[in-house]
Amino acid sequence: SNIDTTSTIGVQCTNSTPYTVALSAGAGTGATVAARKMTSAANDTVGYAIYRDAGGTQVWGVTQNVDTQAGTGNGAVQSYTAYGRVSAQSTPAQGAYSDLVAVTITY
Repeated sequence: SNIDTTSTIGVQCTNSTPYTVALSAGAGTGATVAARKMTSAANDTVGYAIYRDAGGTQVWGVTQNVDTQAGTGNGAVQSYTAYGRVSAQSTPAQGAYSDLVAVTITY
């Protein structure tokens, strides 16, 4: 079954400055924003996705005005929730799996 988790991204911009928050596909070989990959030291992978909504319908990616999160600065830290999901898949080999996703703020 699916395994879900959340994380928070904080953005602080000057008052009234519009911005967007983008998340890269990650460092997994062949990964896309819709199909990210955590990789083990043995190069085994676990697929996962990051969404902008709790329902898992809005993938969080890098295409402006399509799959990024828009906001307007107010001078304070504004928080956005990233919803992560590892979907049901074949059981991977035992080990530690990781990925590195870059957060890019465009203003």
